[in-house]
Amino acid sequence: MTTQLCADADEAVAGIEDGSTVLVGGFGMAGMPVDLIDALIRQGAKDLTVVSNNAGNGDTGLAALLAKGRVRKVICSFPRQADSWVFDGLYRAGRIELEVVPQGNLAERMRAAGAGIGAFYCPTGVGTPLAEGKETREIDGRTYVLEYPIKGDVALIGAQRADRMGNLVYRKTARNFGPVMATAATTVIAQVRDIVETGMIDPETVVTPSIYVDRVVREVPAA
Repeated sequence: MTTQLCADADEAVAGIEDGSTVLVGGFGMAGMPVDLIDALIRQGAKDLTVVSNNAGNGDTGLAALLAKGRVRKVICSFPRQADSWVFDGLYRAGRIELEVVPQGNLAERMRAAGAGIGAFYCPTGVGTPLAEGKETREIDGRTYVLEYPIKGDVALIGAQRADRMGNLVYRKTARNFGPVMATAATTVIAQVRDIVETGMIDPETVVTPSIYVDRVVREVPAA
């Protein structure tokens, strides 16, 4: 068994270094690994680049990490949701960098990293500011823009269940970016609701195989 079962979230995030690129799962709060993010705040790593679908919600989870000033740059698709006021304030004050990536491109760039693809051509963003300065190519009469993989030093993801080997299954939309992030990072840390004995998860339902998962921790039950 290569996956470490951690006693708590603080043990799970130990060793994350300053300057790391951290992939953070979640579609809004669905699948957001809040316990891991809170532990990362306590751990103290700074100057981080965070890759996530959006730039935080309210004052919890990713927004709390941003509020602590630990993040240098955010790469995301939706930086201005109605409750993304923490990021909005930091960005307007010039205290954080932003790279906007269309949602499909964001997922595909991480998938490309996991698949060992050096780059790929995609039509999304052609003719917009998002394609400025990027290489383009015409294929079968359509213009495509060259996109490069997004690799993470660490991925923090949320799943429904893990077995003791680290195989993961997800619950509905909480699945979102977790599977591609798990293939795109050097160290993958999963926060799960349940940990069961190996063999209790039907292999046909496993979404993220244990070979991609380095650490697993059971989330703290809601009060």
